[in-house]
Formats: sequence, structure tokens, C-alpha cells
Amino acid sequence: MEYFPPALETLVEQFARLPGVGLKSAQRLAFYVLSLSQEEADTFARAIVEAKRVIHCCPVCQNLTEGDGPCAVCRSPKRDPSTICVVADPKDVVALERSREYQGLYHVLHGVISPLCHGGPGDLHIKSLVERVAAGGVAEVIMATNPDTEGEATAMYLARLLKPFQVRVTRLAYGIPVGSHLEYADDATLMRALEGRQAM
Repeated sequence: MEYFPPALETLVEQFARLPGVGLKSAQRLAFYVLSLSQEEADTFARAIVEAKRVIHCCPVCQNLTEGDGPCAVCRSPKRDPSTICVVADPKDVVALERSREYQGLYHVLHGVISPLCHGGPGDLHIKSLVERVAAGGVAEVIMATNPDTEGEATAMYLARLLKPFQVRVTRLAYGIPVGSHLEYADDATLMRALEGRQAM
């Protein structure tokens, strides 16, 4: 990319480091940033720096929050503290909150056990989850990791860790999506749907 000025090359390289952004997308983003007015570019840059400065993990559930204390979910008196839903990433909390059905608390692992990516239990926020359950008052822990190999392995590992605490450990049900057709479902999805069938 010697036909780009060095500063533009650096900008493209930084955008290309973002997940899901290839070289062409990185170039488009870089050219878009260059097309911004100086004021818009400064606002954009300040938003990144400010977010990095003020956002950190909640000391209770490890979700993202601002300030020193617990996040809004952990502070809410309307939440059921006897139920903890374990998710891999903060974006999973957003997905569950969109449903407006779940009223318990969360615990964010910030990843899953993934030997291929060199991610072990020590890299996750597992110790703080065990400490929360060990403190008492928790009746159920819902495993809401993705239904893939790493998500399943993480859920099973946590279930074994939590077994001595006599809490109910459940897994999110999964099967045929609403509005889809059986003919398009894969074998594993159909098997899970049959295992998770409910009375009508």
C-alpha cells in the first residue's frame, strides 16, 4: 500500500484489526473517517478514548458498566437475586434483555473455554461466579453459552464446578427457530428440539 500516505496506511491497519473487518472494509472506513469534518473526527476520536477510559467490568457480574459500583442490573431491586444467567460476552446480556422475559441477574465470563484458541478456564471470570454461588442465596444458575462445541464444554465445566453448592443448574433450551421449517433444520438441532420437548 505504498500509494497511501503512511498515516492513512496506519489508519487502515488499525481498522483491519477489528473483528470481522477485512482489508477492503478497513479502507472504506479509513476513507470515511478522512471525509469527516475536523469537528466530527475529533468527536469520534473522543468517543473512543472516553469509552475506553470510563467503561470497565462490574465488580459483581463482570458486565460492562460506568462508575465504581455495580452495574444497573446488579443494583436494581426489581431483579431476582436467586437466579444467575451465565453468558459468554456482554453482547449476550443485550440479546437476553431484548426479550424482556428474564428478571434475574447475570454473570459474564468474557469468553469460553477454547483449547484451539488457547482459552482455558483461567482466562475467564469463573472464580467470581463460584464465589457468588458459594456466598448463598442463589437457587438456579442458567447456562446461556452458545450451543457450539466451546459453549457446551464451558457449560459442562461450570456445571461440574457448581455441583457441590446444591444449586439447580439449567441450560437454555434450543431447537427449531420460530417461523422456520423442519426440512431446513440440521440433525443436531432436531435432536435437541426432541430432547427439549414440552407438554402442551
